[in-house]
Amino acid sequence: MRTIKINVGDGDRIFRMLLGFVLLSLTTFLDSPWRWWGFVGFVPLGTGLTAHCPVYSLLGINTCRHPSRVRKE
Repeated sequence: MRTIKINVGDGDRIFRMLLGFVLLSLTTFLDSPWRWWGFVGFVPLGTGLTAHCPVYSLLGINTCRHPSRVRKE
């Protein structure tokens, strides 16, 4: 079983999930070749749902109020 250190705070998670849903909705509302860029919304949605951002880990950023929280997979 792996443990993932949570490095995304609650406000950041909500913003990421909303941004992910908005970007994913572009795939249905746009009727141009740009609509395929909406699938990029899976990235912020995934990081918001898991509360872990690999880029934050590389840069040493932690927006979580409880830095000792971990999630077991």
